[in-house]
Amino acid sequence: MTAAGPLTGIRVIEVGTMLAGPYATLLLADLGAKVVKIEPPGGEISRTVGESYFASLNRNKSGLCLDLNSEVGQHRLAELAADSDALVVNLRPSSIRRLGLTYEALRRFNVRIVCVAITGYGLHGGDDPAFDYVIQAAAGSAALTGEPGGPPTLPGYSSADNSTGMCAALGLLAAIISGRGGQVDVSLFDVMVSQLNYHAAAYLNEGTEPQRRPHGVHPCYVPAQLFPTADGYLGLFVTHDGFWKAFAAEAGIHGFETMTERASRRAEVLTVVASALADRHRRRLGATAAAAGGARGSRSDAARGPRGESPSDRARGRNAPRR
Repeated sequence: MTAAGPLTGIRVIEVGTMLAGPYATLLLADLGAKVVKIEPPGGEISRTVGESYFASLNRNKSGLCLDLNSEVGQHRLAELAADSDALVVNLRPSSIRRLGLTYEALRRFNVRIVCVAITGYGLHGGDDPAFDYVIQAAAGSAALTGEPGGPPTLPGYSSADNSTGMCAALGLLAAIISGRGGQVDVSLFDVMVSQLNYHAAAYLNEGTEPQRRPHGVHPCYVPAQLFPTADGYLGLFVTHDGFWKAFAAEAGIHGFETMTERASRRAEVLTVVASALADRHRRRLGATAAAAGGARGSRSDAARGPRGESPSDRARGRNAPRR
């Protein structure tokens, strides 16, 4: 950040590896926190993945090489803990305890320090390996993704690590605001299970089994999925009748005026919408629906990304160079 952020004055130690921990502290650093990233001799493992990978997760941080297995490293850790507001670590629970990276171990140096442990299944949940894709499979999100009759599908990016990093940053800030030091225990598995929210609620309360639907169809809203067009796929999400009225007028569709009717006649609605969109171009669609608040998207290639193509890209500075 070029100006002082809202977290200026907050000091955070990171003993992070790969993604979840570094992403949590990246969010804090972008908001002005002073983050000191401790790396072992030889560097943190994500440096071997590639320069862009490491840089994308570690901007705005200071680096410090320490061997936490050594007496010297532990002494320096104690000094840092005494002068810091929080510590974020993502390692196996046994390693976190062995290296003294818990509140129980560090409170003697600073009773107000907040220690955030990011693990696969919790600090007391065992040492099983818990990489992002493993967690997505274990928690059930992969089973909900993909085509009916096909295999479970992963989204192509690290949704478990990113989501857990955000939760860890939130937990850290909540603990700091409380004014009391303590242990914050964040589990990748718990975070991903929590994101099943309405799927889990429907199963627990109504016995409705979660299932995969073609083109990523939303289980509640109709239409809400990807539709093929003349020049690629368009993401359409109609959340209420006003959105539908605007979209239907633009697409030349008649009927299905209420959400209740669209939900009860889902197959008919999807057939009609698919037919209406099949020979249209994405950039010529959506203006009316957007004006009414309807959500639609035209990008289908992640590599293209935001390149200043839209007013939103320019207004948000998504392509502004980082200093």
